[in-house]
Amino acid sequence: PVVFAIDRAGIVGEDGPTHQGVFDISYLRHIPNLTVMAPKDDMELKAMLELALKHNGPSAIRYPRGKVSQSPSATLRGEKSEVRSQKSEFGIGKGEILKEGSDMALIAIGNAVHPALGAAERLEKEGIKASVINARFIKPLDKELFLKIASKTKRIITVEENMIAGGFGSAVLEYLNSVDIPDIKIKILGIPDEFVEQGSQAILRKKYGIDEEGIYQTCKAFLSALTSVH
Repeated sequence: PVVFAIDRAGIVGEDGPTHQGVFDISYLRHIPNLTVMAPKDDMELKAMLELALKHNGPSAIRYPRGKVSQSPSATLRGEKSEVRSQKSEFGIGKGEILKEGSDMALIAIGNAVHPALGAAERLEKEGIKASVINARFIKPLDKELFLKIASKTKRIITVEENMIAGGFGSAVLEYLNSVDIPDIKIKILGIPDEFVEQGSQAILRKKYGIDEEGIYQTCKAFLSALTSVH
């Protein structure tokens, strides 16, 4: 099988507008039979690479410039056993629930997962219980999981470091629209239709509201607006 390693995925920092890796999800997810995945941390990246090498079909793995987040439980001694454990927990097109809540759900992909989790933990301190989903796969989506979460909360925010147009959130929106869940509300967090200017990763993530603080504030405004409507 062929495996495309998509390096420098997402916001890469001070390399200028032409070097930002914010377009790949939008063009890769339209290719038939291609599996597209993005890990939340180092251990998941290793597990995905092994999965892709054994998969009977083409795959693409997107990962950020520098390094992915380190798994909190990773140790040199237990590294291999953890990879086996993660492989047994997911297959092609399978996401995971990192945190359960009934007020809303954050569905994040790749290096947007940890900021989403941090935002959910802050919301919990204020009595707002948010589910956090590590999607893992852009294509195919974990439709069974997304349907379950959307039917439960009916309040969804997707988070990605990619253009909103044709991106991960668009894929989730297309799917959930097709299953016709009554009264569902969805918001997509990502990069708007513009070239990303030069700047540090932290500054640019803050600008586009996809850092922990931005996700937290968006969740608050999202729920507040829905409450005022009712």
